[in-house]
Amino acid sequence: MALVLGSLLLLGLCGNTFSGGQPSSTDAPKAWNYELPETSYETQDSHKAGPIGILFELVHIFLYVVQPHDFPEDALRKVIQKAHESKINYDEPETVLLGLKIAYYEAGIILCSLLGLLFIILMPLVGYFFCMCRCCNKCGGEMHQRQKENGPFLRKCFAISLLVICVIISIGIFYGFVANHQVRTRIKRSRKLADSNFKDLRTLLNETPEQIKYILAQYNTTKDKAFLDLNSINSVLGGGILDRLRPNIIPVLDEIKSMATAIKETKEALENMNSTLKSLHQQSTQLSSSLTSVKTSLRGSLNDPLCSVRPTSETCNSIRLSLNQLNSNPELRQLPLVDAELNNVNNVLRTDLDGLVQQGYQSLNDIPGRVQSQTTSVVAGIKRVLNSVGSDINNVTQRLPIQYILSEFSGYLNNTESYMQRHLPTLEEYDSYWWLGGLVICSLLTLIVIFYYLGLLCGVCGYDRHATPTTRGCVSNTGGVFLMVGVGLSFLFCWILMIIVVLTFVVGANVEKLICEPYMSKELFRVLDTPRLLNEDWEYYLSGKLFNKSKIKLTFEQVYSDCKNNRGTYGTLHLENSFNISEQLNINEHTESISNELENLKVNFSIFLLGEAGRKNLQDFAACGIDRMNYNIYLAQTGKSPAGVNLLSFAYDLEAKANRLPPGNLKNSLRRDAQTIKTIHQQRVLPIEQSLSTVYQSVKILQRTSSGLLEKVTRILTSLDFAQNFITNNISSIVTEETKKYGRTIIGYFEHYLQWIEFSIREKVASCKPVATALDTAVDVFLCSYIIDPLNLFWFGIGKATVFLLPALIFAVKLAKYYRRMDSEDVYDDVETIPMKNPSQH
Repeated sequence: MALVLGSLLLLGLCGNTFSGGQPSSTDAPKAWNYELPETSYETQDSHKAGPIGILFELVHIFLYVVQPHDFPEDALRKVIQKAHESKINYDEPETVLLGLKIAYYEAGIILCSLLGLLFIILMPLVGYFFCMCRCCNKCGGEMHQRQKENGPFLRKCFAISLLVICVIISIGIFYGFVANHQVRTRIKRSRKLADSNFKDLRTLLNETPEQIKYILAQYNTTKDKAFLDLNSINSVLGGGILDRLRPNIIPVLDEIKSMATAIKETKEALENMNSTLKSLHQQSTQLSSSLTSVKTSLRGSLNDPLCSVRPTSETCNSIRLSLNQLNSNPELRQLPLVDAELNNVNNVLRTDLDGLVQQGYQSLNDIPGRVQSQTTSVVAGIKRVLNSVGSDINNVTQRLPIQYILSEFSGYLNNTESYMQRHLPTLEEYDSYWWLGGLVICSLLTLIVIFYYLGLLCGVCGYDRHATPTTRGCVSNTGGVFLMVGVGLSFLFCWILMIIVVLTFVVGANVEKLICEPYMSKELFRVLDTPRLLNEDWEYYLSGKLFNKSKIKLTFEQVYSDCKNNRGTYGTLHLENSFNISEQLNINEHTESISNELENLKVNFSIFLLGEAGRKNLQDFAACGIDRMNYNIYLAQTGKSPAGVNLLSFAYDLEAKANRLPPGNLKNSLRRDAQTIKTIHQQRVLPIEQSLSTVYQSVKILQRTSSGLLEKVTRILTSLDFAQNFITNNISSIVTEETKKYGRTIIGYFEHYLQWIEFSIREKVASCKPVATALDTAVDVFLCSYIIDPLNLFWFGIGKATVFLLPALIFAVKLAKYYRRMDSEDVYDDVETIPMKNPSQH
């Protein structure tokens, strides 16, 4: 029943006939942004027997010894083919040869069965003749025991042998009880197991529409992503074009901007320098005039009569000699102005070079906005196409045969569940009979072995070595009686037990070797997949039943393996032969529609790079002459003092000399002149020094600006030409490439999504793993683990116990003589050794 149920579940999934289509690839895309939600199932993938599995393995080893041959795939195929024939001629050599192959494969089982039948036939006969022989005081029936010298040794050997055999029988009985209990408990679990499988199968039915809804819902995610890029075409496409242009244009504009800044700095430096030089000329003239006045005043003071008198005359002479130092630096008034250079730079600045550079920057930054404004209609057309693609995908998924197959499968599932609900009570009732029968069998064997144990216990405990056979005690005699009762029960029931053992052995061993083991190794599927085996007109049965095209290679083994690996129903059953999802989705058709809209995507714009006015401006700046100026004459003066002497030191020295003079007009006059010199230093010399510092700074700026000026301008103009040529030659190709790249991005979203749909429908949607699990449950778990394994353990244990009843009863009969009270015994004289019966014992 389990095998039939499993086949119904597998075939139910394949339950209708389709036609058309060609197979397509099942390769998955390399990366996924989407993932179908995982479906959890209640039924476990595998069944574990637990500790009792060791006993099952022991039985499997025994069966391998009995039946070591490989699974007879060829013989089984021929048997199935013969079964389809209307009339079988058993005299044909082929049929005879097939029978011999089957007999060879079943040789071990047949041999064991024949031995069992021999046991069944002989044991009642032996028991009958043994009983008749005993009744005739033969075969140990005479209640007389002859004394033997090795009697104690034989008694011990018989007792130990019987004890060992009883232990072996007890182990077999234990196996029988365990197997009987396992059948009971496992059959009780079958209802829960069946409910779990049906629940998983209904989960499959219920989750499939949800999975399809999920797939359709992901289109909105894809569309939203594409719409986001379409709405952001200014940053995506425009930004891409801008990024391609920046490396070749921005550095040139930056250099020009730097040069424009340098021109402004040059103008400021020239203006500062020119104004400072004019001021320096004026300040130098004023310094000269002031120094001349103070010298005149000093000469007048030195004409005082006191200067002719010693020692005042020495001081006056010293002062008179130092007056020549009070002179200004005449070279300061000779420093040339930079009016010509300043005029040249001002002429350059008449063209707003910085504005031209900013215009270049702006033309670049305007690219995204221009792209946005020029593609409005094209973006709207692409959005319309994308909305229509969603409707097409929805129509395709609605026409998928998966849902129809699952609706058909739902009918099979309901029928199977109804069948199970109707027959599970019957199965449980049969299980009760089985359990009760097994309990009776195990209890009967237990009763026999108990009599043996009681016989051994009473015999051993009640035995008195000093007692003669006629004077043995009651306990010892009872032990012998128990042993004989065990012997009688053994003869009475062992052949019946062997009938049960043979029947269960033949059934259990063949089911294990012909169904369970080949099912686990998939050899059974390979037999079913034999071309033209199940239907003479179909090369492959499943493809013939599904598509009416039997040449399509669709095998039971492949379907089972794919379902076991959690593959989707579409890919497992090769439904592309009925409904080709690749052709229906037609990725190329949808992407071509989007591509056609993208071909209308035309972007035109120009980039301003300085122009002729800007180029002339740079050339004029290079020719303005600041690089030809003699800056050394200015730098040379910045290191000199504006006067011939440090006026402050001169004033302090003059004041010190004046203080050494006697009081009077001369002293006062000299002190006033010293103060005047200090004032000249503060009012004339310090401003001149500040002006010289300004000139120095301006000269340094001009030197930095003019250093390599012609080379700089030449390099900038060369870079400008290169950038202009790059724009002229490459702008069109850049726009085309970035437009294609943008189009590939938009199309890529939908290619990726459509590929994911194809992959998901082929590999993930309606995963048939619950079907494989149900088949495993029906065959591997229910039939093999719940029924056949306990059944095999049952006959293994009971058979072992029954076989060992034969040596047990032999040793029990032998041993009973040493425990039972005899009616007569051997008597020995003191002289002679000839035994004589004791007549009083008759």
